[in-house]
Amino acid sequence: MTSPVTIGRATLYRGDCRDILPTLPEVGAVVTDPPFGMKFQSNHRKEKHLAIDNDDTEELLVWACGLPVSHSRYVFCRWDNLATVPRPRSVITWVKNNHSMGDLEHEHGRQTELCLFYPGEAHDFPRGRPNDVVRAPRTGNEFHPTEKPVQLMRAVCDWTRGIILDPFMGSGTTGVAAVQMGRDFIGIEREPKYFDIACRRIEEAQRQGDLFIGRADAA
Repeated sequence: MTSPVTIGRATLYRGDCRDILPTLPEVGAVVTDPPFGMKFQSNHRKEKHLAIDNDDTEELLVWACGLPVSHSRYVFCRWDNLATVPRPRSVITWVKNNHSMGDLEHEHGRQTELCLFYPGEAHDFPRGRPNDVVRAPRTGNEFHPTEKPVQLMRAVCDWTRGIILDPFMGSGTTGVAAVQMGRDFIGIEREPKYFDIACRRIEEAQRQGDLFIGRADAA
């Protein structure tokens, strides 16, 4: 583990989240997209992304679903992980603007991804009860092979209170969303390449300052 990088209200750690988490203060919410056993590596890019660490099992997905929080956990996964994870209170569906490849002859084109919701003891809905569908265009995965759109992560973060933790930060999209919303954020990423990208993206969001902040009272 290296010394943390502080960017405004964001604190970023490079290292293994299982080593770093015991050193952290209590957080309000976990918002994360962990490895979930899909062994993903894109072959459709001129410059290929790195393979995702620990993506050959569902172990870290199940672990993320049980992380201690006061308010809520939102954990992304695929439909075929539902048989393995602890039963969530709700399953949110992200509807994308196009679909993945998959089995072109014997499988419906997947235009959705799931996010599992687990409430903490102090849970409430800060903006009133939301529905379980979010529509947001997917990214071109410019920074990371499973990159989420900022629009999607802002919607999810808006359902939470307190410090937002992403123990699988990747290229930092959850952190960008949190900074734009004026929220405290802790991010952890073990891969140096993605950690550096996350630092740059979150620093850029911080430089833009109050341009985006409109719901800081959710903290």
